Amino acid sequence: MSFDSEYPTVTRFAPSPTGLLHLGHAYSALFAMEKANQTGGRFLLRIEDIDPERCRIEFEDTIYEDLSWLGLTWEMPVRRQSEHLGEYAKAISTLQEIEVLYPCFCTRKDIKATIHANFGPDGPLYPGTCRGLSQKECKTRESNGEDFALRLDIVKALKGLSSSIQWNDLAHGKIIAKPEIFGDVVLARKNTPTSYHLAATLDDHIQGITLVTRGEDLFLSTHVHRLLQKLLGLRTPDYHHHPLLTDNEGRRYAKRDRSLSLKALRDDGNSPDQIRQMAGLE
Repeated sequence: MSFDSEYPTVTRFAPSPTGLLHLGHAYSALFAMEKANQTGGRFLLRIEDIDPERCRIEFEDTIYEDLSWLGLTWEMPVRRQSEHLGEYAKAISTLQEIEVLYPCFCTRKDIKATIHANFGPDGPLYPGTCRGLSQKECKTRESNGEDFALRLDIVKALKGLSSSIQWNDLAHGKIIAKPEIFGDVVLARKNTPTSYHLAATLDDHIQGITLVTRGEDLFLSTHVHRLLQKLLGLRTPDYHHHPLLTDNEGRRYAKRDRSLSLKALRDDGNSPDQIRQMAGLE
Protein backbone atom coordinates (compact mmCIF):
# COMPACT_ATOMS: atom_id res chain seq x y z
CA MET A 1 0.00 0.00 0.00
CA SER A 2 1.26 3.48 -0.77
CA PHE A 3 0.45 6.79 0.85
CA ASP A 4 1.92 10.12 -0.23
CA SER A 5 2.12 12.86 2.37
CA GLU A 6 4.27 15.97 2.59
CA TYR A 7 4.32 15.76 6.38
CA PRO A 8 4.82 12.92 8.88
CA THR A 9 1.50 11.19 9.49
CA VAL A 10 0.20 10.68 13.03
CA THR A 11 -2.19 7.75 13.35
CA ARG A 12 -3.82 5.89 16.19
CA PHE A 13 -5.51 2.63 17.11
CA ALA A 14 -8.27 3.16 19.69
CA PRO A 15 -9.95 -0.06 20.89
CA SER A 16 -12.46 -0.39 23.72
CA PRO A 17 -11.57 -3.10 26.27
CA THR A 18 -15.02 -4.67 26.16
CA GLY A 19 -13.95 -7.93 24.52
CA LEU A 20 -11.16 -9.62 22.59
CA LEU A 21 -9.67 -8.14 19.44
CA HIS A 22 -10.45 -9.85 16.11
CA LEU A 23 -9.10 -9.74 12.54
CA GLY A 24 -10.88 -6.48 11.80
CA HIS A 25 -9.01 -4.84 14.65
CA ALA A 26 -5.74 -6.30 13.35
CA TYR A 27 -6.40 -4.73 9.95
CA SER A 28 -7.09 -1.28 11.43
CA ALA A 29 -4.07 -1.33 13.72
CA LEU A 30 -1.60 -2.65 11.13
CA PHE A 31 -2.93 -0.32 8.43
CA ALA A 32 -2.60 2.69 10.73
CA MET A 33 0.96 1.81 11.78
CA GLU A 34 2.06 1.30 8.18
CA LYS A 35 0.60 4.66 7.17
CA ALA A 36 2.64 6.32 9.92
CA ASN A 37 5.82 4.41 9.03
CA GLN A 38 5.57 5.36 5.35
CA THR A 39 6.04 9.03 6.21
CA GLY A 40 8.32 8.69 9.23
CA GLY A 41 5.34 9.57 11.41
CA ARG A 42 3.94 8.38 14.73
CA PHE A 43 1.61 5.55 15.72
CA LEU A 44 -0.33 5.99 18.96
CA LEU A 45 -2.45 3.65 21.06
CA ARG A 46 -5.53 4.85 22.91
CA ILE A 47 -7.76 2.81 25.23
CA GLU A 48 -11.37 3.99 25.00
CA ASP A 49 -12.58 2.84 28.43
CA ILE A 50 -15.28 5.38 29.29
CA ASP A 51 -17.91 2.67 29.90
CA PRO A 52 -17.13 1.29 33.41
CA GLU A 53 -19.88 -1.32 33.20
CA ARG A 54 -18.50 -3.04 30.08
CA CYS A 55 -14.76 -2.31 30.13
CA ARG A 56 -12.53 -4.84 31.89
CA ILE A 57 -8.84 -4.71 32.72
CA GLU A 58 -8.25 -8.28 31.50
CA PHE A 59 -9.40 -7.27 28.02
CA GLU A 60 -7.07 -4.27 28.12
CA ASP A 61 -4.15 -6.51 29.08
CA THR A 62 -4.95 -8.83 26.18
CA ILE A 63 -5.02 -5.86 23.77
CA TYR A 64 -1.40 -5.09 24.67
CA GLU A 65 -0.45 -8.76 24.29
CA ASP A 66 -2.17 -9.12 20.90
CA LEU A 67 -0.66 -5.95 19.44
CA SER A 68 2.85 -6.76 20.69
CA TRP A 69 2.57 -10.27 19.24
CA LEU A 70 1.58 -8.76 15.86
CA GLY A 71 4.78 -6.71 15.97
CA LEU A 72 3.20 -3.31 16.56
CA THR A 73 5.04 -0.67 18.56
CA TRP A 74 3.49 2.55 19.80
CA GLU A 75 4.51 5.69 21.62
CA MET A 76 4.17 5.84 25.36
CA PRO A 77 2.28 6.71 27.40
CA VAL A 78 -0.93 5.08 26.24
CA ARG A 79 -3.87 7.47 26.57
CA ARG A 80 -6.66 5.92 28.66
CA GLN A 81 -9.88 7.88 28.39
CA SER A 82 -10.95 7.10 31.95
CA GLU A 83 -7.99 9.17 33.14
CA HIS A 84 -9.12 12.30 31.26
CA LEU A 85 -12.76 12.76 32.22
CA GLY A 86 -12.06 16.31 33.35
CA GLU A 87 -11.01 17.29 29.82
CA TYR A 88 -14.27 15.99 28.38
CA ALA A 89 -16.24 17.80 31.10
CA LYS A 90 -14.48 21.04 30.14
CA ALA A 91 -15.52 20.55 26.50
CA ILE A 92 -19.10 20.00 27.65
CA SER A 93 -18.92 23.27 29.58
CA THR A 94 -17.76 25.05 26.43
CA LEU A 95 -20.75 23.70 24.49
CA GLN A 96 -23.06 24.78 27.30
CA GLU A 97 -21.60 28.28 27.20
CA ILE A 98 -22.44 28.64 23.52
CA GLU A 99 -25.93 27.28 24.33
CA VAL A 100 -26.05 24.26 22.03
CA LEU A 101 -26.72 21.68 24.78
CA TYR A 102 -29.85 20.96 26.79
CA PRO A 103 -30.73 18.39 29.50
CA CYS A 104 -33.01 15.55 28.47
CA PHE A 105 -34.90 13.53 31.08
CA CYS A 106 -36.48 11.03 28.69
CA THR A 107 -35.65 7.34 29.01
CA ARG A 108 -34.90 5.08 26.05
CA LYS A 109 -38.31 3.54 26.63
CA ASP A 110 -39.93 6.98 26.38
CA ILE A 111 -38.25 7.60 23.04
CA LYS A 112 -39.13 4.20 21.60
CA ALA A 113 -42.75 4.79 22.55
CA THR A 114 -42.90 7.99 20.50
CA ILE A 115 -45.49 7.70 17.76
CA HIS A 116 -44.19 8.02 14.19
CA ALA A 117 -40.60 8.47 15.33
CA ASN A 118 -38.10 9.01 12.53
CA PHE A 119 -35.04 6.80 12.48
CA GLY A 120 -31.37 7.68 12.27
CA PRO A 121 -28.13 5.65 12.31
CA ASP A 122 -28.53 4.84 16.03
CA GLY A 123 -32.27 4.10 15.98
CA PRO A 124 -35.30 6.35 16.66
CA LEU A 125 -34.45 10.03 16.42
CA TYR A 126 -35.12 11.98 19.56
CA PRO A 127 -38.40 13.92 19.09
CA GLY A 128 -37.23 16.96 21.08
CA THR A 129 -39.53 16.44 24.06
CA CYS A 130 -37.22 18.23 26.51
CA ARG A 131 -35.82 20.81 24.11
CA GLY A 132 -38.29 23.45 25.18
CA LEU A 133 -38.10 22.97 28.96
CA SER A 134 -37.41 26.14 30.93
CA GLN A 135 -34.16 26.55 32.82
CA LYS A 136 -36.13 26.62 36.06
CA GLU A 137 -37.81 23.28 35.39
CA CYS A 138 -34.53 21.70 34.33
CA LYS A 139 -32.78 22.90 37.50
CA THR A 140 -35.64 21.61 39.66
CA ARG A 141 -35.59 18.18 38.05
CA GLU A 142 -31.81 17.98 38.27
CA SER A 143 -31.96 18.98 41.97
CA ASN A 144 -34.53 16.25 42.57
CA GLY A 145 -31.98 13.70 41.38
CA GLU A 146 -33.62 12.76 38.09
CA ASP A 147 -31.35 11.03 35.59
CA PHE A 148 -30.65 13.08 32.49
CA ALA A 149 -28.53 13.23 29.38
CA LEU A 150 -27.05 16.28 27.70
CA ARG A 151 -28.14 16.50 24.07
CA LEU A 152 -26.77 18.59 21.24
CA ASP A 153 -29.42 20.94 19.87
CA ILE A 154 -28.67 20.21 16.23
CA VAL A 155 -30.76 23.11 14.90
CA LYS A 156 -28.93 25.66 17.06
CA ALA A 157 -25.55 24.06 16.35
CA LEU A 158 -26.01 24.21 12.59
CA LYS A 159 -27.62 27.64 12.61
CA GLY A 160 -24.39 29.29 13.68
CA LEU A 161 -22.37 27.88 10.78
CA SER A 162 -21.57 30.25 7.92
CA SER A 163 -20.99 27.46 5.39
CA SER A 164 -21.12 23.70 4.97
CA ILE A 165 -18.53 21.57 6.72
CA GLN A 166 -16.69 18.68 5.13
CA TRP A 167 -13.88 16.22 5.56
CA ASN A 168 -11.44 14.34 3.34
CA ASP A 169 -11.81 10.56 3.29
CA LEU A 170 -9.05 8.53 1.62
CA ALA A 171 -11.57 5.85 0.63
CA HIS A 172 -14.52 8.07 -0.32
CA GLY A 173 -13.12 11.48 -1.28
CA LYS A 174 -14.53 14.83 -0.13
CA ILE A 175 -17.58 14.37 2.11
CA ILE A 176 -20.08 17.08 3.05
CA ALA A 177 -21.01 16.57 6.70
CA LYS A 178 -24.70 16.13 7.49
CA PRO A 179 -24.80 15.68 11.29
CA GLU A 180 -28.56 16.28 11.31
CA ILE A 181 -29.02 12.60 10.37
CA PHE A 182 -28.41 11.80 14.05
CA GLY A 183 -30.83 14.39 15.39
CA ASP A 184 -30.14 15.75 18.88
CA VAL A 185 -27.38 13.27 19.74
CA VAL A 186 -26.39 12.56 23.38
CA LEU A 187 -22.95 13.93 24.29
CA ALA A 188 -22.92 13.16 28.02
CA ARG A 189 -25.01 11.63 30.78
CA LYS A 190 -25.52 12.50 34.44
CA ASN A 191 -22.88 10.09 35.71
CA THR A 192 -20.62 10.00 32.63
CA PRO A 193 -19.26 13.35 31.45
CA THR A 194 -18.72 12.23 27.86
CA SER A 195 -19.87 10.03 25.00
CA TYR A 196 -17.92 8.21 22.31
CA HIS A 197 -18.59 11.05 19.87
CA LEU A 198 -17.15 13.74 22.13
CA ALA A 199 -14.27 11.75 23.65
CA ALA A 200 -12.94 10.38 20.36
CA THR A 201 -13.14 13.76 18.64
CA LEU A 202 -11.40 15.62 21.46
CA ASP A 203 -8.73 12.93 21.86
CA ASP A 204 -7.84 13.02 18.16
CA HIS A 205 -7.26 16.77 18.49
CA ILE A 206 -5.27 16.54 21.72
CA GLN A 207 -3.08 13.73 20.37
CA GLY A 208 -2.42 15.56 17.11
CA ILE A 209 -3.88 12.80 14.94
CA THR A 210 -3.64 13.62 11.22
CA LEU A 211 -5.19 10.39 9.87
CA VAL A 212 -8.03 8.47 11.54
CA THR A 213 -8.30 4.87 10.33
CA ARG A 214 -11.43 2.95 11.28
CA GLY A 215 -14.12 0.67 9.86
CA GLU A 216 -16.98 1.75 7.64
CA ASP A 217 -19.37 1.05 10.51
CA LEU A 218 -18.16 4.35 12.02
CA PHE A 219 -18.36 6.36 8.79
CA LEU A 220 -21.66 8.03 9.72
CA SER A 221 -20.35 8.99 13.16
CA THR A 222 -17.84 11.25 11.43
CA HIS A 223 -20.72 13.56 10.44
CA VAL A 224 -21.18 14.33 14.16
CA HIS A 225 -17.46 14.46 14.87
CA ARG A 226 -16.91 17.02 12.12
CA LEU A 227 -19.58 19.28 13.66
CA LEU A 228 -18.02 18.97 17.11
CA GLN A 229 -14.66 19.95 15.65
CA LYS A 230 -16.26 23.09 14.23
CA LEU A 231 -18.06 24.01 17.44
CA LEU A 232 -15.02 23.45 19.68
CA GLY A 233 -12.38 24.86 17.32
CA LEU A 234 -10.59 21.52 16.88
CA ARG A 235 -8.38 20.41 14.00
CA THR A 236 -9.84 18.13 11.35
CA PRO A 237 -7.73 15.09 10.39
CA ASP A 238 -8.04 13.07 7.23
CA TYR A 239 -10.07 9.88 7.53
CA HIS A 240 -9.88 6.42 6.05
CA HIS A 241 -12.99 4.29 6.60
CA HIS A 242 -12.07 0.82 5.41
CA PRO A 243 -14.45 -2.01 4.45
CA LEU A 244 -15.38 -4.35 7.30
CA LEU A 245 -13.78 -7.78 7.32
CA THR A 246 -16.19 -10.73 7.21
CA ASP A 247 -16.02 -14.49 7.71
CA ASN A 248 -16.66 -17.12 5.04
CA GLU A 249 -20.42 -16.69 5.50
CA GLY A 250 -20.29 -12.92 5.03
CA ARG A 251 -20.79 -12.04 8.69
CA ARG A 252 -18.68 -9.18 10.02
CA TYR A 253 -16.15 -10.08 12.66
CA ALA A 254 -17.31 -9.17 16.17
CA LYS A 255 -15.96 -9.41 19.70
CA ARG A 256 -18.62 -12.01 20.54
CA ASP A 257 -16.93 -14.51 18.17
CA ARG A 258 -14.28 -15.67 20.62
CA SER A 259 -13.07 -18.45 18.28
CA LEU A 260 -12.11 -15.77 15.73
CA SER A 261 -10.32 -13.53 18.23
CA LEU A 262 -6.63 -12.78 17.83
CA LYS A 263 -5.97 -14.54 21.13
CA ALA A 264 -7.66 -17.73 19.91
CA LEU A 265 -5.89 -17.54 16.55
CA ARG A 266 -2.46 -17.18 18.14
CA ASP A 267 -3.24 -19.86 20.72
CA ASP A 268 -4.02 -22.14 17.76
CA GLY A 269 -0.51 -21.64 16.43
CA ASN A 270 -1.05 -19.00 13.76
CA SER A 271 1.85 -16.63 13.09
CA PRO A 272 1.66 -12.83 12.78
CA ASP A 273 2.30 -13.20 9.04
CA GLN A 274 -0.69 -15.53 8.76
CA ILE A 275 -2.85 -12.98 10.55
CA ARG A 276 -1.75 -10.33 8.06
CA GLN A 277 -2.76 -12.65 5.21
CA MET A 278 -6.13 -13.40 6.83
CA ALA A 279 -6.73 -9.67 7.23
CA GLY A 280 -5.92 -9.06 3.56
CA LEU A 281 -2.79 -6.99 4.16
CA GLU A 282 -0.50 -9.23 2.07
